[in-house]
Amino acid sequence: MLKIKEKIAYGLGDTASNIIFQTVMMFLLMYYTDVVGIPPAIVGTIFLVVRIFDAVTDPLMGALADRTQTKWGQFRPYLLWLALPFGVISVLAFTTFDFSENGKIAYAFFSYTLLMIAYTAINIPYSALGGVLTDDPTERVSVQSYRFVFGMFGGLLVAAFTLPLVDYFGAGDTAKGYQYTMVAMSLLGCVLFLLCFMGTKERVSPPPTQRSTIKQDFQALWQNDQWRILCLAGLLLLSGQVLRGTLAIYYVKYFLERADLITQFMTLGMVGSILGCALSQHVAKRICKIKAYIGLQTIAACLCILSYFVSSEQIALSFTMFFLWSFFLQMATPLLWAKMTDTIDYGHWKTGIRITGMIYSAIVFFIKLGVAIGGALAGWLLAYYDYQADVVQSDVTKQGILLAFTVFPAIGSLLVAWIMRWYVLDDKKIKQIHYELQNKLD
Repeated sequence: MLKIKEKIAYGLGDTASNIIFQTVMMFLLMYYTDVVGIPPAIVGTIFLVVRIFDAVTDPLMGALADRTQTKWGQFRPYLLWLALPFGVISVLAFTTFDFSENGKIAYAFFSYTLLMIAYTAINIPYSALGGVLTDDPTERVSVQSYRFVFGMFGGLLVAAFTLPLVDYFGAGDTAKGYQYTMVAMSLLGCVLFLLCFMGTKERVSPPPTQRSTIKQDFQALWQNDQWRILCLAGLLLLSGQVLRGTLAIYYVKYFLERADLITQFMTLGMVGSILGCALSQHVAKRICKIKAYIGLQTIAACLCILSYFVSSEQIALSFTMFFLWSFFLQMATPLLWAKMTDTIDYGHWKTGIRITGMIYSAIVFFIKLGVAIGGALAGWLLAYYDYQADVVQSDVTKQGILLAFTVFPAIGSLLVAWIMRWYVLDDKKIKQIHYELQNKLD
């Protein structure tokens, strides 16, 4: 059994990752449209193109990490090597210059591309690290619960402090405020990545005799049918989740017409996410992980649909619905990531090749593709509903924001719940796989 101290150290790595990931999810679209002045349809296209390119690099990073051999292990070294470069590039992504409109678009494309490459380079090894801390299925859920609780603390920091820090550092200059805020956030992220590096240890490794080419790795990957299910689930889930998360600010500012409550709304959602992640382990101990995941996605979808019927005057109810959606949706997240580790064991059992980094990176590829689609949809839908930055929106635009914030994300969760009916790696199956793998090694 892993010590709590090590689980916390691992979780701090996701705090660092989420300081950037959640900032991008919550604020980058508005930063580009309302601060830099880029049209929302163009921002949506930038999001899609860059994130697709970024997603393609994920399996390559996974293959590289699987072949890394150092005195610190396969995956931990990347936290040490890339913490500072990742922080610097994060600041550059939230720095604007007095360029022409085309120049601003080109710089946004370039800096955002660099940010996503850096995120891939550090986050793929970090995610794979969670699969080599332990081979105990119960402990894996516990590790992922700690990870996402601390990851959501990163999101909470972003939700609670980004706009206040922008006001404080900027003193009326919003662009300067965002830049200085990212300097502070990035410094904190660097420290947390280093604490994660120092506080964890890799314990599960490929068989010493394993020698495979990248082509063989990809062949083994494709033979893993349970991996394919998680890939499709991740794609659909993140498409809806990112769409809702990105439009949350617009929902509060323009539909509820309470721009003064944006920070409180986002913060409450993060509190719900933290509580949901914290309870995930207890749910997994009492209910089959597969049934629990399907049920939680269904509940999240229902809450989204019900939110559509909440009027703009019902402020307290809208806050409550967002809190509950965050709570139930994120309760399912550690279960999904624990399943990823199970598919690594399953693939090793089925093909004889253990490809930890490759499987994590390939699933993250589809997750990022979902992030790309969700972010692009947010920009495109704003353009479709004739959104104009920082003005009173028409009734058609307000209803479009409401529809995109509530009903469309629900479709993603319902499809995920349906797809997961074909996932078969419950605890009993995983224990059987572990037993047979151990006998082969012996």
